[in-house]
Amino acid sequence: MGRIFSAAACLLVAPLAGAGNQINMSPGVTEMGGNIFELHMLIMWICVGIGVLVFGAMFYSIYAHRKSKGHQASQFHESTQVEVAWTVVPFLILIAMAFPATSTLLDVYDNDESELDILITGHQWKWKYEYLDDSGETVVFFSNLATPQEEIYNTQGKGENYLLEVDEPLVIPTHTKVRFLITANDVIHSWWVPEIAVKRDAIPGFINEAWTRVPEEGIYRGQCTELCGAYHGFMPIEVHAVSRDEFDSWRAAKRGIAAAQTELAMQTLSVDELMDEGKRVYDSACLVCHGAGGEGGVGNAIAGSPVVLGDIAAHMALVADGVSGTAMQAFGDQLTAVDMAAVLTYQRNAFGNNTGDVVQPGDVAGTKNG
Repeated sequence: MGRIFSAAACLLVAPLAGAGNQINMSPGVTEMGGNIFELHMLIMWICVGIGVLVFGAMFYSIYAHRKSKGHQASQFHESTQVEVAWTVVPFLILIAMAFPATSTLLDVYDNDESELDILITGHQWKWKYEYLDDSGETVVFFSNLATPQEEIYNTQGKGENYLLEVDEPLVIPTHTKVRFLITANDVIHSWWVPEIAVKRDAIPGFINEAWTRVPEEGIYRGQCTELCGAYHGFMPIEVHAVSRDEFDSWRAAKRGIAAAQTELAMQTLSVDELMDEGKRVYDSACLVCHGAGGEGGVGNAIAGSPVVLGDIAAHMALVADGVSGTAMQAFGDQLTAVDMAAVLTYQRNAFGNNTGDVVQPGDVAGTKNG
């Protein structure tokens, strides 16, 4: 029963859901969400009925049999009939509640016969999405917060989707059973999108499963709901439900981008190309810890950093392998060779560092292969 209510909790209406009713639960847009909502309402009305009967009887007895009317309290030590009644009646009520609850619970955890599998990995503080495909043409990308720093630091007004917008949304087809395999790379996170009735903890070393079938095209937003560090609030989730044809086109385009990245990694890029791409990568992957101006924060300052101004190989190794026991993650598997080369070049030449060093994708690829 506790797991049912845990599943039901994923539909609680929050400001991010954009719903008008923020008192009761929202049924969301999925059939499963509607079933959980109906179960919630059934249990609630049963509890309301029990409360009305119990408190009604109690207040009636207090009023109608008060001492001022000459009533005397009965004196007895036990009543077998009463004890049987208060044992059997609640038992029968719980049994009656268990049938719909069990049926809904079985549906919630029925992850079989999915038509699309997506591996979701939580990182501090972003999500990694990997579309699993038997063909081997896997689509993989990271989804980062896209809210401008100006909004976060109150130098401009908040947007409509403040802290709920990402650079790369998760895209799924409508009318398709999608199974999510949810885990984490570092600490415990939780993937929660109330409108599609999904909430699962992301735990390092474990894989939790969930599924959804979205009948309507639209944009559905959520958040990490497990306190996961200083920037826990900067882990939004954005799901785009689109038609099957649009999804197939999107996936084909993503595969094309991946192929282009592989080809680009074999080329020599200009400094301007590396700096432009490096700024984009820095803003999405580094800025939250190291600051918009490289001044530092959770992480060390980039501006004037001995690591950044020192040996290129040591700098590359630090970014690729991270620092154990700190917030500095290993980005070797998170960034492509092009992205890694670009952000290294950007860090070594931005924020007043001006080393003049240029790192090419081939340098990164050679290090990885070595």
